[in-house]
Amino acid sequence: MSLKPILEARNAQPHIEGAGVHLQRAFGFGDPSELDPFLLFDDFRNDDPEKFAKGFPWHPHRGIETITYVLEGEVDHGDSLGNRGTLGAGDIQWMTAGSGIMHQEMPRGNAQDQMHGFQLWANLPSSLKMTAPHYQDVKSPDIPEVIDDDGTKVRVIIGDFWGKRGPVDGIAADPQYLDVTVPAGIKKTFRLDTYRRTFAYVFQGGAAFADASKPTGILLEKDIGGEEVNIRDLSGNRTLIRFGTGDEITVQAGEEGVRFLLVSGAPIQEPVAWHGPIVMNTREEIQRAVQELQNGTFIRPAH
Repeated sequence: MSLKPILEARNAQPHIEGAGVHLQRAFGFGDPSELDPFLLFDDFRNDDPEKFAKGFPWHPHRGIETITYVLEGEVDHGDSLGNRGTLGAGDIQWMTAGSGIMHQEMPRGNAQDQMHGFQLWANLPSSLKMTAPHYQDVKSPDIPEVIDDDGTKVRVIIGDFWGKRGPVDGIAADPQYLDVTVPAGIKKTFRLDTYRRTFAYVFQGGAAFADASKPTGILLEKDIGGEEVNIRDLSGNRTLIRFGTGDEITVQAGEEGVRFLLVSGAPIQEPVAWHGPIVMNTREEIQRAVQELQNGTFIRPAH
């Protein structure tokens, strides 16, 4: 067994997107190879409707998949294919934009005006860039949840974990997407695929993550696997942890416990040409998509 080294720990940064949605961006529009196949991750969390109610009006996507996970409030969505629906607390939607789609996402707060959710963008390989667009909407009760003896709780949204399989399937990046809660003071080790690109996003409480490669600014622990490893200083709310190659991570929950997303996927390792919500392999493909948006041929007829 080998710990995944911590390549980077950084805080999400404030951004405004859509028609004025205030959010925190953990990564996006930087180096797409860092977390290949993932391109962007946003945390939209607010209790002021003025900062989210105008939402994300009609806009295009091509060449990617978007994963929306709602914790509080609701998101009404609609698209150019005629689909309509509402994501509630605990629900998830995986949208494959493929050859092109126009859609909108309009958030609403709960009874306390709270809105909280995440959106992750996953790249599509060149062979699937122009596939037919489609959705997978999953309601909260259909997401399996497993609780370990020490109180650690994992919602298995995508992939296999602890004998459960998430309900979203057939995704190009073959990802694993987990919502993990570790109680206060508990130290927990999670087994993961060795070579997949992996990140954790801490959004509640705090935790220290074991790191076998960084000897500075950390605490030393000697009881993990019988070997001395390093524990990074406590990472708190809205912190992204990016991991390297290895087959496990170890988390020491802080005094308030910790809740974080743990996401991994198989890298695509292809060229990325990126223009806003359109991600292709070449500049020429981007130019073609923009021309199609302008002349009204962006949406392909269903077959």
